[in-house]
Amino acid sequence: MSKNYKIAVIPGDGIGPEVMAECVKVLNVIAERDGSFSFEFTTFPWGCEYYLEHKEMMPENGIEILSKYDAILLGAVGYPGVPDHISLRDLLLRIRHDFDQYVNLRPVKLLEGAPCPLEGIKPEDVDMVFIRENSEGEYSGQGAWLYPNTDREVVIQDGVFSRMGCERIIRYAFELAKKEGKTLTSISKGNALNYSMVLWDRVFNDVSKEYPEVQTSSLLVDAAAMNMIKNPKRFQICVTSNLFGDILTDLGAAIAGGMGLAAGANLNPEKKFPSMFEPIHGSAPDIAGKQISNPLASVWSASQLLDFFGYEDWGAAVIRSIEKILHEKEYLTPDQGGSATTSQCGDRICEILKTI
Repeated sequence: MSKNYKIAVIPGDGIGPEVMAECVKVLNVIAERDGSFSFEFTTFPWGCEYYLEHKEMMPENGIEILSKYDAILLGAVGYPGVPDHISLRDLLLRIRHDFDQYVNLRPVKLLEGAPCPLEGIKPEDVDMVFIRENSEGEYSGQGAWLYPNTDREVVIQDGVFSRMGCERIIRYAFELAKKEGKTLTSISKGNALNYSMVLWDRVFNDVSKEYPEVQTSSLLVDAAAMNMIKNPKRFQICVTSNLFGDILTDLGAAIAGGMGLAAGANLNPEKKFPSMFEPIHGSAPDIAGKQISNPLASVWSASQLLDFFGYEDWGAAVIRSIEKILHEKEYLTPDQGGSATTSQCGDRICEILKTI
């Protein structure tokens, strides 16, 4: 019997609807080719435009609505006139937090045919996976604002690190490193952050004793950033906190073809709640509606969704189709040096997948 997956689609703002249409198109082609599963997509018009009309990024019962789905696809969030801390926190971060999507999985992989700004770097030199803690840390939203709008104004932004939160993300990273036979690097800043990162380092050392077969190293975040540029080959699987992971994966995107090729998964590994898959580029409102946005990051997020549901062969096929289109060059969008439209790029991906 064919398995039917219910997928909630939040196209979001700016170019979000354009790239999301190609992601959905690709998933439908794969389901049709495979035959053992299908997708049922339901679209929700939540985001900044919704906020300007309703004064909320999503309905009050939005989480309850989404909880009935197997997964969520998110396009992009952000638009002029809506403060970034509202657009981010009241939709994306709310979903991550309320669904305990504590694993942020970000591949940093230089595909064949993708541009790289570093000299002498080959695709095999850039092949890392960042495991970013996604539920607490520096983005927990805790703190205080004292004496606002006065010359005594003070803000306190708290980072929240629990032993449970650190341990479960670090253990997830160890399990992945063990499964794939790869090295694991912990990235922190224990020399300066004398509470949060000291706890992180201690938990990493404790958990590492359970995985003697995994080769490990620990780096300060500034050293990690330097080495990602000077010697990216040294990194395979990396585990780090919410803030550091956010910054380093954008650096990773820059050396692995640009933001148009960067995707991310927000996972609840136990599948108690739906997980969410997204391209991690912005909403780019200046080019919205022009059909020149790059859909490949959104298509890559489809690959992550397929992997999560256990269809890893199809996930790999999606990555091969992206590599093929990068080699062909004929169907690339302007940001990749081509002249194709968003939909032409997506259509070509689908054509390739039909031959695999």
